[in-house]
Amino acid sequence: MSEVVMPRLSDTMEEGELAKWLKNVGDKVAKGDVLAEIETDKATMDLEAFESGVLEQQLVAAGTVVPIGTPVAVIGDGSGKSSAPAAPAASEAAAPAAAPAAALESVAEAPVESAKPESVAAAPSQTPAASLPADARLRTSPLARKIARERGIDLTAVQGSGPQGRIVRADVEAASSGATASAGQRAVAQPSAGGERVAPGKIRTVAAKRLSVSQAVPHFFLTSVVDVEKLLSFRSDLNEALAGQGIKASVNDLIVKAVAVALRQHPEANASWVEEESGPVILRHSSVNIGIAVATDAGLLVPVIRDADSKSLAQIASDTISLAEKARAGKLGIDEMSGGTFSVSNLGMFGIDQFTAMLNPPEAGILAVGAASPVPVLRNGGLVEVPKLKVTLTVDHRVMDGAVAAGFLKDVVANLEKPLLFML
Repeated sequence: MSEVVMPRLSDTMEEGELAKWLKNVGDKVAKGDVLAEIETDKATMDLEAFESGVLEQQLVAAGTVVPIGTPVAVIGDGSGKSSAPAAPAASEAAAPAAAPAAALESVAEAPVESAKPESVAAAPSQTPAASLPADARLRTSPLARKIARERGIDLTAVQGSGPQGRIVRADVEAASSGATASAGQRAVAQPSAGGERVAPGKIRTVAAKRLSVSQAVPHFFLTSVVDVEKLLSFRSDLNEALAGQGIKASVNDLIVKAVAVALRQHPEANASWVEEESGPVILRHSSVNIGIAVATDAGLLVPVIRDADSKSLAQIASDTISLAEKARAGKLGIDEMSGGTFSVSNLGMFGIDQFTAMLNPPEAGILAVGAASPVPVLRNGGLVEVPKLKVTLTVDHRVMDGAVAAGFLKDVVANLEKPLLFML
């Protein structure tokens, strides 16, 4: 007998939604078979079986959000004699919080470290129903009650959409905005006198949490103006040479390469502040992996171009196109969104001249790139127009001081102004 647990599929993942079961109870499964689809804070991933056997139990209903490490299924030999906790019978459904989904949702309110599987089964019997508050005696999850109390919602007026009419988080959120929602619904919008309320999707919710962490990091900004006349000319020649391969490099591809080469020259900038048990350390990464910010309908994603310092411009251009397409289609894998050591955010294509980007923890730096605009420059006694753009470096002050960051940015600018430098 083997328990299948909710895996940790990314460094930021604390919980996952079992979006859809692909195998049913009683089905034979082989090692590597996909049991279900898991929706994380970043993507929809496959939950694979790590051993062969028979799927004897599904401990979590589709649409349930559970913490990592929580058992979601049991694979056995088909005898049905596994010792894993079975789903409650219909006669047991009247006891509040008896359903596995309810117990799991209650664990979701606690830190991940305390979400031990053995506590899930024990939790329901610890509090007699008669001693619970009125809203707890309804068929509701603790998380739904918590949200209802915070928002002043009367649960007796809420229609539950969970198992046996149970009120779950999505129902409370729907009631909060005045709309009717089914379990698992991710966004609720309802016009009102105060405007339209839209519940954020998972990507935006996670981004908000991470950016809150980013804001707490002591950081500073450095801005430089870059003469990109030679860079644009170089790009034109490069794309002419790549035309036969069907590849077209963007200005951002060249910027990624220029940054990657500068990071290789400045390992102190290709680093992260890491809290360890023995104390904080500065981790200097052995690889140069550049995250590129991609806007999608669901929110901002940052896929990673690995080993960007050693890749050709053609490879970087090809990787960028592929990753951006996957990001917008919601098909990025976890490995394609993790392991970044530095990020580049470019809003130049939107006509933004200059901006500051927030750090993408645990990375120590991110470069914000604005649009190239013609600037009058005195040359040979006359005025000529030269395309220039502004780049702003956001720096984790714990990892780098001003002089170190300035030295790194100076080399980034030099690479962009003399593109043959990053081709050496």
